[in-house]
Amino acid sequence: MIRMSSGEKFEAAYLETYRTGRLQEKIEKACEILENCTLCPRRCQVDRLRGEKGTCQAGSDLEVASYGPHFGEELPLVGGHGSGTIFLTHCNLRCAFCQNYSISHLGEGSKTSVRGLAGMIVELHKLGCHNINFVSPSHYVPLILQALPTAIEAGLSVPLVYNTSGYDALETLNLLDGVVDIYMPDFKFGRSEPAEEFCQAPDYPQVARAAILEMQRQVGDLFIDDRGVALRGLLVRHLVLPGGLAGTRDVMSFLAEEISRDVYVNIMDQYHPCGEIPWSSLLSRRITAREYQAALDVAKSAGLRRLDRRERFRIL
Repeated sequence: MIRMSSGEKFEAAYLETYRTGRLQEKIEKACEILENCTLCPRRCQVDRLRGEKGTCQAGSDLEVASYGPHFGEELPLVGGHGSGTIFLTHCNLRCAFCQNYSISHLGEGSKTSVRGLAGMIVELHKLGCHNINFVSPSHYVPLILQALPTAIEAGLSVPLVYNTSGYDALETLNLLDGVVDIYMPDFKFGRSEPAEEFCQAPDYPQVARAAILEMQRQVGDLFIDDRGVALRGLLVRHLVLPGGLAGTRDVMSFLAEEISRDVYVNIMDQYHPCGEIPWSSLLSRRITAREYQAALDVAKSAGLRRLDRRERFRIL
């Protein structure tokens, strides 16, 4: 593992961006996008400031489903005090099989002001969480940026985690350069056909590749301190799907050959049928132990060296 020695001091990227005034510039640019929303690759071009809604179903208001210390994330995020996770309502990708369907599709959550979001961030920091982890943040980037100055002035200093589906626009990621410390994208599909069938996003593989390359350019490989806690870098998630629908071989080859063989990867086993998946679909069952082991073998054969090692209990 790559670790920061105890003698080296970590400073979250957004602190320097705030001190130099660049954070305010980013806030202004991000808010302008909401008038003709192209925050994500859907490019719906709706005026969200007037309450219009596109694919993600988010309007001008911020909505939060829940927040609190989370101990089910990857080991470098959890540490001893948990990841300060904020589950944001709605999603720009809207997978038919989403494991958080009630939040992403059904809009479970409550309206929250920017100041309210800042308060959540500060509360999680004071609870001792090792980071602030925004789940499904792509469609709320301007509002997250707006909340940061208040949180910074209240003492925020831990890393920010951008926990995303991987369906992110480069223009939006550029606004996050110098703000986000840890990028945690999914790489859901290595091929276009399943992405079109289950997400209506045939361009997902190309978009995710470009987004992950940009994330790697900004933050590099995952950097971990002497406590085993992540401070900065890229962590990629890949959910194994039944019947090879996730295109695991293509995903792992890309990560090893074009990102880094030291990229931290969590190959996840928790898929279960939910949401809009009919019983006739290939996705109407859980994965098998053999399918999961095959995914691990593919990652290792591609040359990837840093796989998340949590014990897994859900395999049938």
